[in-house]
Amino acid sequence: MTLAHATTLSRWVGDPAAFAADHWRRRPGVFTPTGSLASPFTPADVDDALASGFLHEPYVEMTGADGPLPAGSYLSARSVRGVSHPGFADQRKIRELIERGATLLMHRVDQWHGPTRELLARLSAELHRPVEAFCFVTPPGAQGAPLHRDDADVLVLQLAGSKDWRIYEGPADGEWREGSVTGERPAEVLRATVHAGDVLYIPRAFAHEAVGSGGLSVHLSLTIREVHKGDLFRSLQKLTAGAMNVEARPLDDEAVLAAATAMLDHVGKAVAGLTPQDLVDHARRTRLAALPDPGTPVSVGDLAAGYADPR
Repeated sequence: MTLAHATTLSRWVGDPAAFAADHWRRRPGVFTPTGSLASPFTPADVDDALASGFLHEPYVEMTGADGPLPAGSYLSARSVRGVSHPGFADQRKIRELIERGATLLMHRVDQWHGPTRELLARLSAELHRPVEAFCFVTPPGAQGAPLHRDDADVLVLQLAGSKDWRIYEGPADGEWREGSVTGERPAEVLRATVHAGDVLYIPRAFAHEAVGSGGLSVHLSLTIREVHKGDLFRSLQKLTAGAMNVEARPLDDEAVLAAATAMLDHVGKAVAGLTPQDLVDHARRTRLAALPDPGTPVSVGDLAAGYADPR
């Protein structure tokens, strides 16, 4: 991967070319950016999101070392115009659970926090891969998830407190599953305490686990997604199916065989004009297009300015 001009990434890992050569998909590492950590999301933003009253499932979750906690333990219903609507984050319940050792997980911060969405849009454009954001709040001595593998490269931006991490080697080939790792543990490749202001890089599929250490740990995980077999197959269909002159509903056996013959001939010619990189590029562009668009926010003030006061 060419990262010579990845200026957004360089804010966290230093020289992006050196990062690509020494760490990307090869080995984990801890980095300390020069100056203050450039994070679009802060612990104050966690407070604001909870205090807003609008945080709702599935954007909020509570977890422990054994996995997710029951939704009813941290969500409550709200009554709007006499109708009860469940699924809202309950600040009191969440605080009590954190004090008892649970981890608060805020999903897809990039979908509901503007500065994060804008910064990740730039990072995604540099990496040519979609990047998503998740926030974890973990008390000291607590583990927010069991040993697991993520289907993404991960940049952990430690915002407050510290966390003890153990990273284990990745799988031997592409036949692996994301999620909890059971059975014999893989070989450990890195053990580190990540402090506020540090950045941890975890390569895709490298198993890992973490325990909060000094103070309340708050970190933002930036997950860099890669395409998989399903993405490539869907792109292959889209790239080879265009302008296919085949009857939609052949009426008899002969017509069905004729349609199949025409389809194979068309696909064969289309595939002959494709390269593997064409397929990968199309699949990545498709994944990038699914990210939230930073766009232009609706401004009631601007809209109001466009209307004349009749008085």
